[in-house]
Amino acid sequence: MSDEHKLLAQARRFDQDALGQIHDEYYAPIFRYALYRTGDQKIAEDIASEVFVRLLEGLWAGTGPTTTLAGWLFGVAARVVNDHFRRAYRAPQVELDSALADSEDTPSTLTLAALEREELRQAMATLTEEQQHVIALRFGQDVPVQQVARMMGKTEGAVKQLQARAVAALARQMKRDVQ
Repeated sequence: MSDEHKLLAQARRFDQDALGQIHDEYYAPIFRYALYRTGDQKIAEDIASEVFVRLLEGLWAGTGPTTTLAGWLFGVAARVVNDHFRRAYRAPQVELDSALADSEDTPSTLTLAALEREELRQAMATLTEEQQHVIALRFGQDVPVQQVARMMGKTEGAVKQLQARAVAALARQMKRDVQ
């Protein structure tokens, strides 16, 4: 039995040490994944916290992870991120960039960087959910293809194909935005 399976078995029994270890081991990667997908630290913190609340709810209800803890957690994170974007689409909000007050960069440099980040976020939104998930894991988290394949329940070839199609779609979209 692998360490992840042992940890998962202990978590199903609500072992406090196992739950703490899961949180300590997976909170930072889940947070970075959410930050990569949303570009907002506070939202990423909320999403990471929501993932662990759902883990506890799933364990309590008997619907939690059964085979792969990392895959289940990142799958939930992807769904919570998508839920966030659906809600944000319905009620868009604009927030002042705190970097303006703290930075020595010129306002035009900061504005250009913010526009580029927004263009990338908009381009990412045109990808399928699976493509967004693969891009966030591969480039945002630097997760190896083999692990992404296990997490998503796909073959390595399928993950590589999703990644290639996503990168090509992003390149096309960003090129269109420049023209």
